[in-house]
Amino acid sequence: MLDTIQAINRTAAFNRWAGFEVTSAGNGEAELRMDWREEDMGQYAGFLHAGMIGAMLDTVSGYAAATVAGRVLASHFSVNCISPAVGRAFIARGRVVKAGRKQVFAAAELYAQGDSADSLKLVATGNAILVPVEEPPPAPQETQKKSPPAA
Repeated sequence: MLDTIQAINRTAAFNRWAGFEVTSAGNGEAELRMDWREEDMGQYAGFLHAGMIGAMLDTVSGYAAATVAGRVLASHFSVNCISPAVGRAFIARGRVVKAGRKQVFAAAELYAQGDSADSLKLVATGNAILVPVEEPPPAPQETQKKSPPAA
């Protein structure tokens, strides 16, 4: 399952730009890691921007849900910023709270990592409701060759 979620992550342009790395995924849980980049992730006071906090919590919730429900989309998510997000990297952990046929409920936490891998500080929490969606149909292929224009 980890390989599948990592492959999905690589297809998302925003996730590639942000540097989201899927470090674990399976059995209703997922974890993301992102290194801090001061030049384009901070807000006016130098903390991680709340938009990035929300993006990490939303993404990790979706990946946790995908491990039990397949392809999903968020129908609702909320974010609680509980401490300034300052760190060398950020770790988001998501887990499925309840998975139904039409909705998947997930919870997530975001931690700021200091100088050592063991120094994690909880900076935000989130909740999400995700809905399973069908795979899109394959794009129609052109079956007829175009005729040259009449002379």
